[in-house]
Amino acid sequence: MWRERALIVLVVLLHQIYGGDGCSPSSCGKISNISYPFRLQGDPKVCGRFELSCENNITVLSLLSGTFHVEAMNYNNFTIRLVDPGLQPTNCSSLPRYSLSPTNFTDDDLRPYGRWYMSGWSYEDVFYEHIVFLNCSHPVYGKRNYVDTGGCVNWESKGYIYAMAVSDLLGKDLEVGCQVKLVSPISWWGLETNGYSYATIHTALLYGFQVSWIRLVCEGRCTHIDLCHFSMNQRLECYGEATPTGPVYV
Repeated sequence: MWRERALIVLVVLLHQIYGGDGCSPSSCGKISNISYPFRLQGDPKVCGRFELSCENNITVLSLLSGTFHVEAMNYNNFTIRLVDPGLQPTNCSSLPRYSLSPTNFTDDDLRPYGRWYMSGWSYEDVFYEHIVFLNCSHPVYGKRNYVDTGGCVNWESKGYIYAMAVSDLLGKDLEVGCQVKLVSPISWWGLETNGYSYATIHTALLYGFQVSWIRLVCEGRCTHIDLCHFSMNQRLECYGEATPTGPVYV
């Protein structure tokens, strides 16, 4: 009998340490507990859908046509925060290497992070903002959202360089003679509605942007994946249905 009990205890301990699928968490640099749906390069493919690499002790994710540094992973709200490798903390002249907007994301597994919550009788979708870099043929006056880069940013072409924080760039926001040079997402909330300097914009770029794998979590938990959302109390729910139960990943 004692042998059977010892075997049961051993099985439970192994499950806690390695997980039910036999995969133990990995780590790289400041990112620890890398687990499903992510796996570190060299880990068995069954351990995660998305592969991360460890380069010079920095966790890196290949996304779309670029590679991004992983700054944080949050398994409570199913988000991973990424930073463009072209940015340097002490160099205001450093720019994102890649230009990204929501239209670039066609993969339903990793998408821009949106917070869905109940507001009265409707749902509001709050996505990240974007920093848009503009090269204008003339100075722009009287537009608070056009932030002069203060000589930090220069392109080979002549002109005046501005940066602007927007949720969506509309035609009415674009001044005549201004050309969009670069678009970079951020998850630094509130820039669009407040006064800010280019130093603040650069800090927001260094903070990075979040993408979410919540749609992967929602598969099989709601009758339709678009009904799956976070409630205001940070619970995963199906709109109009009973609260989903069962394992997070199936």
